[in-house]
Amino acid sequence: MSLAILENAIRVIHFTRRLPIHYICPKINKAECSNDEMAYISKLSKTISDELKKHYDYFDSFDLLINYYDYGQAELTKIILSVFSSLFANVEMRKVKPADYKLFQVADLICTMELINDKAERNALSNSEKEFFHSARDFKKNLYKQLEKKKL
Repeated sequence: MSLAILENAIRVIHFTRRLPIHYICPKINKAECSNDEMAYISKLSKTISDELKKHYDYFDSFDLLINYYDYGQAELTKIILSVFSSLFANVEMRKVKPADYKLFQVADLICTMELINDKAERNALSNSEKEFFHSARDFKKNLYKQLEKKKL
């Protein structure tokens, strides 16, 4: 990893810590879907829906829910639009723009940290992750613990 990328990652981490945000991170094990695209779509839709339902009052308290996405994965775009629209009347989908890039980086950071945390809990960090974070314990203590406080 280049020094510039590392410096940018550290800036995003500090920026994220100061933001008044909360997040959910629905997760599925893709291996459980037996390479069946319909099973994958179904499981992911249900998992996202279940997470949103758990925090329905929080999301429903807003006048408008704006979902920024880069439309990078067509199926995921359809799932997000479908699930949010079926649960909430006040949803708007927007393609992420350069002006929104910092928040998009924050969302990317959150997803990355959640993935690394899952790997740390399974004691499955790669050698480069171990070298970068030193240990699963250091990762959790120094990075993930602060982020986890923002989880709904």
